[in-house]
Amino acid sequence: MKRLCIGLAIAGLLGFAAQAQAVTFRSLDGLTVTSTKQVNARLMALVVKTKAVPDPLNVYILFPPDYATHPRQRFPVFYLLHGTSGTASDWTLKGDAQKVIGDRELITVMPDIAINDGGGGWCTDWPNGAQKWETFHIHQLLPWVDANLRTIPTRAGRAIAGLSQGGFCSISYAARYPDLFSVALGYSGAPDIYYDARDRVGAKGVINATEVGLDGVPPDTFFGNQQTDGINWAAHDPATLAENLRATKLYMYWGNGMDGPYDTPGSFSGANGIEELINYDNQDFQARVQSLRIPGYFDPYGNGTHSWPYWTRDLQWSIGPIMADFAHPAPPPSPFTYTSADTSYSLYGWSVAMHRTAREFSTIENATRRGFALAGSGSGTVQTPAVYKPGGRYRVTLSGDRVKSRSATLVASRSGRLRIQVPLGPPNPYQQDTAQAQAAGTAVYTTTTRIGARAR
Repeated sequence: MKRLCIGLAIAGLLGFAAQAQAVTFRSLDGLTVTSTKQVNARLMALVVKTKAVPDPLNVYILFPPDYATHPRQRFPVFYLLHGTSGTASDWTLKGDAQKVIGDRELITVMPDIAINDGGGGWCTDWPNGAQKWETFHIHQLLPWVDANLRTIPTRAGRAIAGLSQGGFCSISYAARYPDLFSVALGYSGAPDIYYDARDRVGAKGVINATEVGLDGVPPDTFFGNQQTDGINWAAHDPATLAENLRATKLYMYWGNGMDGPYDTPGSFSGANGIEELINYDNQDFQARVQSLRIPGYFDPYGNGTHSWPYWTRDLQWSIGPIMADFAHPAPPPSPFTYTSADTSYSLYGWSVAMHRTAREFSTIENATRRGFALAGSGSGTVQTPAVYKPGGRYRVTLSGDRVKSRSATLVASRSGRLRIQVPLGPPNPYQQDTAQAQAAGTAVYTTTTRIGARAR
């Protein structure tokens, strides 16, 4: 028996060493690795630096058990986000994530969404430029993970989930970048911060309290003022951007704030009140999604508070469906429709650059290789994916609200893309969702573009 225990201990140490030797992390795209620590045979803790955020950040990575012994195998990635006043280690220390995930064949990446266990930045690039969380998570961390680990570096190989503030982040990122994540989950998250009036008021109160009370910054730092920068709130709000989630496998779990099976009866606390607000927020988000006939799984499981035992259970309930979605991924949507308030955006190989006077939403609709529609004001430059014959000539026809039908022959680039200038209509003078815009109106013009077969 003693020899068996010694043997198991040696085997565990060898597995620990093998995993440690299997991965060498290198810096990339503005993300610098400053330290690595092997927590156990499958869990590593890293500290990274980036100019996007002023202080060092933690990233925990949980590997599948045979990552080191199968050097040619690639694995899907599960991004798992903590909540307000948390840190990257929360899911393993408080949420029992390593035990819940078990031996499943995936890489789990758990990054900071806050500095030094602070309030967090609600996963936005702050308007004042002081912290750029979206830049860190989306434009630095994701490509860094794919460059350093044997991932499946496509939409079909990524899922994202989070609790509380992290639940907002996960659904917001999925709505803003639907081509990056095929699965998105919220555990007691806040997926409606602007679309519904009561949620707008509640979200502003919670976010302002986080800014002032936990991060020590002025109110309206994360998104701007709702009266003058409402468009920026809407541009990150999953409920506003719900149409963008049509092709995303969506899972939402939340309680009602009443004492549940993991609470001491009668011990009312902030965890009760927060989850009650979360309950209303998720109900409104569910109604919004279902009104658009977008599929999703919603589990308002009843009694439960804003606390770790429920989030651990959420992970237990959802890890099976996540793996099933990885095993049978849906193809990228075709056609697709996407709405954004950004001046330029890219997804599914398409790129759109808007030319307008003031910030507002634009939408590319029903996009396929045969054409698309663009809605907004001013004009846009649309670059297609590389799906045409390089040097080929294609007949392109435009018609719209302010555009009389016209045709032109365009030549595909060496990479097989078409670059199309799309006129819409007079640009609106005022930023959408401001008092001036509400008084004057925000006009939306739509121009349809049809791409014909290759001309001879």
